[in-house]
Amino acid sequence: MGLVENILKKIVLQNAIITMKEKLSESVYKIRLQSESIKKTQFTPGYFLRLGIGIGNDELTIKDKVRSYSVWDINQTEGYIDLAIATDSNGIGAIWTKDCKVGDDVYFKWKKGNFIVDDSADSYLMIGDLSALSHLYILNRGLLDKQVDSLVYHHNQNDFFDDINGKKPFNYYQFEENAIDKILPIVKQMETKMKGEKMVYIAGDSRVCLVLNHYLRRELKWNTNQIKTKPFWNPDKKGLE
Repeated sequence: MGLVENILKKIVLQNAIITMKEKLSESVYKIRLQSESIKKTQFTPGYFLRLGIGIGNDELTIKDKVRSYSVWDINQTEGYIDLAIATDSNGIGAIWTKDCKVGDDVYFKWKKGNFIVDDSADSYLMIGDLSALSHLYILNRGLLDKQVDSLVYHHNQNDFFDDINGKKPFNYYQFEENAIDKILPIVKQMETKMKGEKMVYIAGDSRVCLVLNHYLRRELKWNTNQIKTKPFWNPDKKGLE
């Protein structure tokens, strides 16, 4: 293990242990990370983890040793975090998820960002693909007594999984990636039903994020603070969150 990795482990990253691994659907795994440091975390729904999935693998570059994952759930009393990781991409993170075992040590760092819960509006749209589902779930749980409409899509409906409370609160569609020609007409229809102050969360495929952002800003004249976007991945880039 190189000098940079030792610095990451000892100074930059926190340590946790995998205490649960469960298959949620055909390609999604639930991974539970346990750490005393989690009990002391100042947490807002929507925070990410930078996870050192490749530490110790000398065949990977430093950039490939770290991946970001949404926090699906957190229990600060017991000191654990649950992640829901999709593996159909077969990338480095997917391989790690399939291979990791209960009892393994992992190293992580918090990434806060701006794609967090904001309950200042009256009505919301939640839009994303499978990669964003756990993130949208935790945001939705933070929007009590709000009007929420949704569009979550993936090419295989068997990959969708329940939220931690056993519910499926969203509208789920079997669409291929970048199906903007199908997504946009539905979004237009949902937007007309929104009342009061409006806000939208858009996550997943960067191409979908871009088109919907342009539509809301340029055609509907929404303010930028009403539109929350997070491109989790891009087909032309590697390692994009």
